[in-house]
Amino acid sequence: MLNIIIFIVVALFSAYMGYFLRRYVAERKIQDAEAKAKYILEQAQKETHGMRREAELEAKDLLYRMRQDFERQTQTRRQELSDVEKRLAQKEENIERRLGLLEKKEKEIESRIENIKRQEDVIKAKDNQLHLLIVEEKERLQKIASLSAEEAKQILLNRLNEELNVEKAALIKRQEEEIHVSLDKRAREIVSLAIQRCAAEHTVESTVSVVTLPNDEMKGRVIGREGRNIRAFEMATGVDVIIDDTPEAVTISCFDPVRREIARLSLDKLISDGRIQPGRIEEVVEKTKKEMEAKIREEGEHAAFDAGVDGLSPELIKLLGRLKYRTSFGQNALQHSKEVSLILGVMASELKLNFKIGRRIGLLHDIGKAVDHQIEGTHAKIGADLARRYNESAEVVAAIEAHHEEVEVKNLFAALVVAADAISASRPGARRETLETYIKRLDKLESIANLFKGVDKAFAIQAGREIRIIVHPDKILDSDAINLARDIRKKIEEGMEYPGQIKVTVIRETRAIEYAK
Repeated sequence: MLNIIIFIVVALFSAYMGYFLRRYVAERKIQDAEAKAKYILEQAQKETHGMRREAELEAKDLLYRMRQDFERQTQTRRQELSDVEKRLAQKEENIERRLGLLEKKEKEIESRIENIKRQEDVIKAKDNQLHLLIVEEKERLQKIASLSAEEAKQILLNRLNEELNVEKAALIKRQEEEIHVSLDKRAREIVSLAIQRCAAEHTVESTVSVVTLPNDEMKGRVIGREGRNIRAFEMATGVDVIIDDTPEAVTISCFDPVRREIARLSLDKLISDGRIQPGRIEEVVEKTKKEMEAKIREEGEHAAFDAGVDGLSPELIKLLGRLKYRTSFGQNALQHSKEVSLILGVMASELKLNFKIGRRIGLLHDIGKAVDHQIEGTHAKIGADLARRYNESAEVVAAIEAHHEEVEVKNLFAALVVAADAISASRPGARRETLETYIKRLDKLESIANLFKGVDKAFAIQAGREIRIIVHPDKILDSDAINLARDIRKKIEEGMEYPGQIKVTVIRETRAIEYAK
């Protein structure tokens, strides 16, 4: 029992002591925490106070710097304004000084004008006196010479004209000799080299417009019952079919060479097939048109490839192909264009020019002939418009437009294409003419030459490419022969159409030669 009581007492005592110990520890911790919080608060207040002072100092420093910058900028602006004011003041002084000079010059000019007016009055008075003296002198001269003023003037003008003609002819001859010495040899070398390097056949292919029939009975089948077959064929192709007494042949007539070729090929197919009726005719013609378009494009591509010309528009390629079926004086237009392209390329190379541009110009120079039956105007103008439309260079367009000298020659290529075109057209066998046309040209050449005074005889030779004129030596002087050759050349150019060029030779003691181009 006693042990229990002691245990209880000890327990109570321990609990009481524990309570007071815990309370003491808690109060101690509270006191430490309060002290620590107070310390932290004091430190925070100190730091806040320090930061505030630092911020105030920084703000004062920034304000000070800004004030200095503002004062410095203000000072700079003031200095600039001061400089501007000084410059303006100087300009005002200069302007005032110039105004003073201008006023002074105006006064000088006015005084000069007054002097000039006075001098003009004096000159007019002297002119009047001089005129009176001249009139009086003329009257005296007329009395002495027994000639009127007009007669004396005419005599003087005639003498001056004779002297000028002699001097003009001598000057022309001297200049031509000087030019020929320096240029003739080089020109001959270039032209001969171009001709040698451009080998072409002397015979040309012409468009055929006659279709051969297996027998005369086929003519009736082509015509059809009441002419329905021939009407359907003409409507589908746009050509005229002429059936006459010519045995085993039908003639196709059309201004458009491509249409004529389509009609010829279609009629050949119909005759070979034997089935000639309106439905079949339309079918064959449409098929032939498609084949013809492909063939035209292929011919144009081959021509561009042979000439070494690339980058052409597809439309220009088609137009080139159409030239395959176009002829001029019997010469195939596409073959002619390829010849001119090669010749012009050689000429350009010899003259250190761009031979690719030369070949391009030569190939396209007659492109207008592909559509000249559809569009109004000369083929040179039409060709230039087509080249311009399909983005060819200005140099190419100018050369095409000037290759027949219808407009002013603006570049060297234009002059070269004129020469190359003449070379291709004038080579032997290039063009074919009827005998009647040939004889008429020869007669006209001789008749033009015989129109001029002093001409004794005129002979057209070399197939009309040269005319030789023999003059009366007592009527035509050596100096007059040059002028006569020029006058005949101009008359030929104005009154005739001819391929290539015609050489005009006037023969007396000396020979004067001109070329009608």
